[in-house]
Amino acid sequence: MALQMQSIGVIHSPYTQATGTPIQFVYAEGTEGTVEICAPFVEGLADLEGFDRIWLLYWCHRSGSPRMRVIPYRDTREHGLFATRAPARPNPIGLSCVELVRIERHVLHIRNLDILDGTPLLDIKPYVPAFDSFRTVRTGWLTKERTGRMIADGRFHRRTE
Repeated sequence: MALQMQSIGVIHSPYTQATGTPIQFVYAEGTEGTVEICAPFVEGLADLEGFDRIWLLYWCHRSGSPRMRVIPYRDTREHGLFATRAPARPNPIGLSCVELVRIERHVLHIRNLDILDGTPLLDIKPYVPAFDSFRTVRTGWLTKERTGRMIADGRFHRRTE
């Protein structure tokens, strides 16, 4: 089935290449950027400023061809693509929860972003703790005992692609 999508804006960040970009938004603390919304969609920003955090859904426009088995950034073993957050997917859709600092007309000022500069924005959704926060018990291969190692400083960056 063919699907159609359009970009509603563009994400601007200090990250111009994959190497050195944090692999998840929780590792991008303090990184500031902006989201420029295209004119036809600016009206949709009404009432968004009251939220501390927002979800950005975007197109990983610089990801490689999809692979069904990958070695993710936090492991040395190969895993099935859908058990990872690797960007080389059949539909390379990214998801990040960022802090909304302020809105100036058609520009969102955001913090804690892990997204490459120039990334096309697909959608914005408010973060709602009652809906978006779950107590997690199982984390598959990410569990310390499964990987045999622990995150030392909590800062992971993309390796050279």
